[in-house]
Amino acid sequence: MTLQPCPVFIGGEWRAIHKNGSSPVFNPSRGDTIAEAPMCGSDVVDEAVEAAAAAFPAWRDTPPVERARLFFRYRQLIEENFERICRSISREHGKTLAEARGSVYRGIENVEYACGAPTLLMGDSLENLARGVDCETMHQPLGVCVGITPFNFPAMVPMWMFPLALVCGNTFVLKPSEKVPLTVVILIELLEKAGLPKGVLNIVHGGRACVDALLTHPKVKAISFVGSSPVAKYIFETGTRHGKRVQANGGAKNYIVIMPDADVPHTVEALSTAAFGCAGERCMAGSTAITVGKAADHLLPSLIEAAQAIKVGPTDIEAQPDMGPVITAQHRDRVMSLLASGEKEGARIVADGRGLKVSDAPNGFYLGATIVDGIENEMTLAREEVFGPVLNVMRMEDLDQAIEVANKSAFGNGTAIFTNSGKAAREFRNRVKAGMVGINVGVPATMAMFPFTGWDESFYGDLHIQGKEGVQFYTQQKVVTTRWLGEGVGDVWKK
Repeated sequence: MTLQPCPVFIGGEWRAIHKNGSSPVFNPSRGDTIAEAPMCGSDVVDEAVEAAAAAFPAWRDTPPVERARLFFRYRQLIEENFERICRSISREHGKTLAEARGSVYRGIENVEYACGAPTLLMGDSLENLARGVDCETMHQPLGVCVGITPFNFPAMVPMWMFPLALVCGNTFVLKPSEKVPLTVVILIELLEKAGLPKGVLNIVHGGRACVDALLTHPKVKAISFVGSSPVAKYIFETGTRHGKRVQANGGAKNYIVIMPDADVPHTVEALSTAAFGCAGERCMAGSTAITVGKAADHLLPSLIEAAQAIKVGPTDIEAQPDMGPVITAQHRDRVMSLLASGEKEGARIVADGRGLKVSDAPNGFYLGATIVDGIENEMTLAREEVFGPVLNVMRMEDLDQAIEVANKSAFGNGTAIFTNSGKAAREFRNRVKAGMVGINVGVPATMAMFPFTGWDESFYGDLHIQGKEGVQFYTQQKVVTTRWLGEGVGDVWKK
């Protein structure tokens, strides 16, 4: 099989890098290697950052209206190449086409938000702050910004970052996950076609050496990251220690509380999507269901039936499954190891996807939808982010106990409650400790105009990705106080 090219993009030029080795890129549906991601060292990173730094003065001085027009053109090109992008995601990640399409739509929403740059970058002003004195604020770009993105959303998460960073007047170096570097190449080829000036956005690939070079480079001003919590903490601590502004989004353990009065068909559908959508490989996955009172008796039979009915298979064909593979064989084995630990610690697997076989893709990285009942707080499955198609079930006596358990989590990305009681929903909304809350919504992930507000070990930093906080992150505020002196002006006027 001929491997797909995976070039870097520096100073407006695409080129291959071979000298520091490479990492395999798989088609998870088949288990085949489809590309090799180059492992860039500090020398390549330095080239990319220097190219971005050299492009910054001219890009900074480009009017926001012109920067926005670039992204209006870019949005049109994404629409025209929509299916090509989605099929690339399915091939290198394993998402179903429906999931890939949904994620690209979410990415497009961020491009659309960025198109509002002339309004987003407006400052405030006050005439006559004092006699003859006016005051105004302005938002100015930082310089070279960096995006380090995860494997689970090859298009959407990069589009959380670079469109807003660029329309704010910064230049950018993007390091996508070495597991899914190919879709990003398409995205930036389209941005180049839309009129991207040379050096304004650059791509490097690699592992820790590449990341460390970005975190410590003296010309990098800000770093955006999405990934696991241990790495997010490392990114934040290393970046800030070297004087960078950092927003680092980590992992999660998202609890979904089901009250006895919840609508069962709606809850089963929403919970199945939350737990098993994208094969559970997302930081907003509803990974733990806390059933209150008799809710488990109402819910579990239908939920188990729904999980067992999920069709799993390759996503690189026209006849699409309900769920695709996980990202690598190693990740599949890790999820299975966590399930084994759950059994050893006393939990019961009531829907078991470990024995799944896909006859037309025997080498793919598959794991069926799995439900584990009888989870207790001290169990490994209750504490660690599984990041796979696994739903834990915990049983509590009342809402107070459910909220207490959810609030003990070290994470704080998202949470949800399913109920027909306004009182219970309000109590939950006000008391639960998480950045994003759903009321009868299984995956309360925010859209582009709202920030992605993880708490605790799900986020390190002050200003979140997306929305107005994203604009604040990618700009620095300047306050200008003005007094013009002369006869007849302000408090220096004399008769």
